[in-house]
Amino acid sequence: MASLYRSLARFLALLLAVALTAQPAMAQSVLRDAETEALLRDLADPLVEAAGLEPGNVDIVLISDPSINAFVAGGQVVYIHSGLINAADNANEVQGVIAHELGHITGGHVVSVGDGARAAQNISILSLLIGIAAAAAGAGEAGMAAVMAGQRAALGKYLAFSRVQESAADAAGAQYLSDAGISGKGSLSFFGKLLNQEYRYGRSQSDEAQFNRTHPLSGDRIARLREVYERDPAWDTPTDPQLQARFERVRAKLYGYLSEPVRTLKAFPVTDMGVPARYARAYAYHKDARVDAALAEADALLALDPDDPYFLELRGQVLLESGRPADALPDLRRATELTTSEPLIASMFGHALIATEDPANYEEAENVLRAAVVRDRLNPFAWYQLGVVYAAQGDMPRAHLASAEQQVMTRRYVEALRNAQRAEADLPKGSADWLRAQDVRLQAQAALERERDD
Repeated sequence: MASLYRSLARFLALLLAVALTAQPAMAQSVLRDAETEALLRDLADPLVEAAGLEPGNVDIVLISDPSINAFVAGGQVVYIHSGLINAADNANEVQGVIAHELGHITGGHVVSVGDGARAAQNISILSLLIGIAAAAAGAGEAGMAAVMAGQRAALGKYLAFSRVQESAADAAGAQYLSDAGISGKGSLSFFGKLLNQEYRYGRSQSDEAQFNRTHPLSGDRIARLREVYERDPAWDTPTDPQLQARFERVRAKLYGYLSEPVRTLKAFPVTDMGVPARYARAYAYHKDARVDAALAEADALLALDPDDPYFLELRGQVLLESGRPADALPDLRRATELTTSEPLIASMFGHALIATEDPANYEEAENVLRAAVVRDRLNPFAWYQLGVVYAAQGDMPRAHLASAEQQVMTRRYVEALRNAQRAEADLPKGSADWLRAQDVRLQAQAALERERDD
């Protein structure tokens, strides 16, 4: 009898592992960069609109992960791995991926995953009951066979359910590309990359193999979609050259930021004088503490366009993180002005103002950081810096509130609760900040209660 329960437990563990392939790994870190986020928004917005969603309500989040993957995990958020950006050849390929993931959102697939799992679980439980009955009647081997057959049927049912969802997302994504007037060539070429990857890993493309997969065979998806895309009026529509140039910049920037300097300098040798190569090398030199070389690349970029806010941000970042915050101020101030206080750039500018340790800069830092968190409340770095400047000015109630905001976002709920309580006790009763301290306190309390329940 115990072997029957162990067999069921093994199946449930396998089913859970399959289900979790569509869920975010909380240990993965989110990469935030103003230029990258602006590009991803511009790539996604026409597709989001074609999907019948509001562009401002859909977020594209970049995850630090070298694998080629993208997923949704509830809500209107598309997660893209950094490895996917690195593997893509052009902006159109990324748009193909985003269109597919939007198909999952509009189809409600994350919510309905539970339906597929429950259906599979019902089959497994039924097979377990049959197995127990057989074992009780003295037919232990027959009972085990019933359980094993039930497991196979349950897993097969769940995988088939997943493949149907993927095919539906493929079809929806194709429609969104068409409605947005965007070619499906990028979608097809990216599926071709996935197919080549499967070949390299020796994954079978036979008809039998597809029954053990969460996704349809890549070859079948390509054949099915090619027929749709080639008939679409947008098939020969070229990618916006400005979008493509921005994509190449971002991809190189990301490579330089994430890769070891020696790999970056090999991929983007000094003989390459293009903007993407200079971008990548600037980050490689900065990571390698070669400050002069990093600044030389940033200066070369600014010589091409002195008012490019992201080039200014790069130079300011190198100076700030090299221990020269005062020298970084002109570049970061100008970048903040050019982007009308883009929150991530403004946060770095506020950090530089504080890092000068000059009290004359604290009022400007407070104004800059307050504007940043108004536009992007989910910015723990900005909240932390705002807490620092409040404390430096002796405003401890607001320092506690800013710390609580930062801590609740980073899941440090005990500290968040303590700081929110301190802020609530000392802030003027009924003020906006006092009300916010109450909200954060309640949020932290609820999170702690959920953790205790779990």
